[in-house]
Amino acid sequence: MSQTHFGFQTVDEREKARRVRAVFDSVAPRYDLMNDLMSAGLHRWWKAYTVMVANPQPGQRVLDIAGGTGDLGLAIAPKVQPGGTVVHTDINESMLREGRNRLLDHGLVLPTVVCDAERLPFADGYFDLVTVAFGLRNMTHKELALREMYRVLKVGGKLLVLEFSHVAPPLRKAYDWYSFHVLPRLGRWVAGDEASYRYLAESIRVHPDQETLRAMVREAGFAHCDVHNLTAGVVALHVGFKA
Repeated sequence: MSQTHFGFQTVDEREKARRVRAVFDSVAPRYDLMNDLMSAGLHRWWKAYTVMVANPQPGQRVLDIAGGTGDLGLAIAPKVQPGGTVVHTDINESMLREGRNRLLDHGLVLPTVVCDAERLPFADGYFDLVTVAFGLRNMTHKELALREMYRVLKVGGKLLVLEFSHVAPPLRKAYDWYSFHVLPRLGRWVAGDEASYRYLAESIRVHPDQETLRAMVREAGFAHCDVHNLTAGVVALHVGFKA
């Protein structure tokens, strides 16, 4: 059995999948509230920026991977009407259930699929846009997932990966203090789960930096990849183009 990272720990690949599932089963009911608290609401701006760069058009097919509680689906679905669709997917049933119920509360019925980003159950060249927000970091084989995203995109299609990244050097000390002292306490007080938010902080540190991820996107087959640093690199948006 191959090994991989679960935060700062080295674990078997199947063990990582089990642990990541447990993290999101635990945090699903308070996920949106915790996002607002730990980012001071900035995650909403980061996602709005992603939707603006995606520039979805009427009639387009969009695949939202690791769609969770449905923020991107909620924003994109009206923009692809008439005639388009957003397929809302996640590997975690608890998160997908939260997202489906939230979308229904807003009057949106989207195709909802439990699936693994490393083995997408969709035809080659089916989608105009593929989005993944704060999900790539938790995937065991990121290179396989990126190749699958490339496969299901049409020629001329666009991939948008929004993910925590490596912050600018002047801010690293303060950012580390916040990540390892404030976030776990917020998790304990609000979500009743300190360990999951400690994993969040650790998983960001072992995730590829901006240039490494850009290279991975290119290696997956994309002809070009732009990188947009947001909030001094706390988050980066990688935009890949399929030629």
